[in-house]
Amino acid sequence: MAGAVFGDTSSSTDGAVRTEPLRYLNLFRLVLAGLFLVAGRSLQLGSDSPILFVGAAFTYLAAVLILGFPDAARLMGTNRLVTVQVLVDITLLTLIMWASGGYRSGIPTLILVALAGAGLVGQSRMVLFYAAYASVAALLENGFRFLSGRESVDFFTVGITCIGFFAIAQVARLLAQRAIANEDLARQRGTDLANQLRLNRQIIQDMQDGVLVVGEGGVIRQFNPQAIALLGPGLRDGGTLKECAPALERELQRRDELGSSAHSVRADSSGMMLLARFLPAGEANETLIYLEDFGRIHRQIQQVKLAALGRLTASIAHEIRNPLASVSQAAELLMDEKRSEMQARLIRIIGNNAQRIDRLVGDVLALGRRDEALPETLPLAAFVEEFLEEFSVADAGVDRGIVVSAVRPDLEISMDRAHLRQILWNLVGNARRHCSGQPGAVKISAELLDDGRVALDVSDDGSGIPESLRGQVFEPFFTTHSKGTGLGLYIARELAEANGAVLELCGHAPSALPGAHFRIIGHVKP
Repeated sequence: MAGAVFGDTSSSTDGAVRTEPLRYLNLFRLVLAGLFLVAGRSLQLGSDSPILFVGAAFTYLAAVLILGFPDAARLMGTNRLVTVQVLVDITLLTLIMWASGGYRSGIPTLILVALAGAGLVGQSRMVLFYAAYASVAALLENGFRFLSGRESVDFFTVGITCIGFFAIAQVARLLAQRAIANEDLARQRGTDLANQLRLNRQIIQDMQDGVLVVGEGGVIRQFNPQAIALLGPGLRDGGTLKECAPALERELQRRDELGSSAHSVRADSSGMMLLARFLPAGEANETLIYLEDFGRIHRQIQQVKLAALGRLTASIAHEIRNPLASVSQAAELLMDEKRSEMQARLIRIIGNNAQRIDRLVGDVLALGRRDEALPETLPLAAFVEEFLEEFSVADAGVDRGIVVSAVRPDLEISMDRAHLRQILWNLVGNARRHCSGQPGAVKISAELLDDGRVALDVSDDGSGIPESLRGQVFEPFFTTHSKGTGLGLYIARELAEANGAVLELCGHAPSALPGAHFRIIGHVKP
């Protein structure tokens, strides 16, 4: 029963109680009380006063049982309970020592054990009080024994024992404090280590590179989700590289033969071109493999090149615009004069090509303005109607009914007004060029998606985009139009991304026209 006390095993600073040692100390008290009752007389205890000895032993057993219940700690408080237990120990052991012949009975040794246990359990300065109480009790017991004429020992011997009480109590207290400090440090380091392992695991899971740990014989120990994406779904824990990724296993063998740490390899399952780096992993004869997608590396290099090209072309475009304006103005002045038909034709050629160059310059300059997005909430239906009016005027008065709007009046989108206008201008312009020219040949529609975003669709009834070209439509300078710049769709996608939106080429939805189908997916609120 006494061993069931105190379920909490926590420890804290000086003055707190360590409950795990207290459980064992209570067990020791219980065994000791039982030993007094069962074998006390065999151990020559209680020889001077058998009745007092038996009464003290029964009282000690009852105190151990009562103070050992969990309710005692809840009612009295743990610190107060320890104090009561220690005082009961010293008092009853002193009475048993009186009844058993005094100092020579060996009971002072048990008092030393009780003080040592109190020091390990409590650690507070109260242990000095316990030692003082035990010293006073031992001195009084020997004093009464001396005054009553019973056999006693000299007070110097008892004094040495009392000094031992203080020494044992203080040493036990210091050892307990040191143990608590070590426990707290170990617990803190364990927590830090667990947090670090959890963080490392999360980083590895979210890495853009694939990571594998391969043991001896090519056995796969660990891998992250990106490794599955790069090598294919056949990758499994406990399998071998030869089964799951033969090409990677061959490169690992080549690494062992040639000593090189980086190799290019084509994944057997996914067909992707990868850069594999092999590094030793610890002392367990394991190999750490990093896998990088060559396609992603190529896209990053392309982005850097495009950024440099954009800065260069923007600076050149600014320089081109000034003389280009002069050429266009000169062509307009020449048109006002009476010229021959041949001269007028040449002037029109000059004007048309000057406008073409001006559009190209405008597209190039738009690349530099993608980071200047000022999103606002736009009512889609009103915005599209306003855009179509402007587009029909600019399209040389072509029938307004070719491009129709089917946008619900309650839908809104968060985008920069000028950016959305330029995106629609590119999409509708391309659709107008490739459609049949019949009424309703180009359709602008919108819908609210399940995730709360808005999708704005532009579709036409033309021949559509061939499957072989669908992966190139957003590449810069790619065009199938003889007079196109190849920057329209690329700039449209860049402007969409600058507004937190997505521009994508979709398949043929049931509600869309049979030609090309582009979709802008944006947020409702900024």
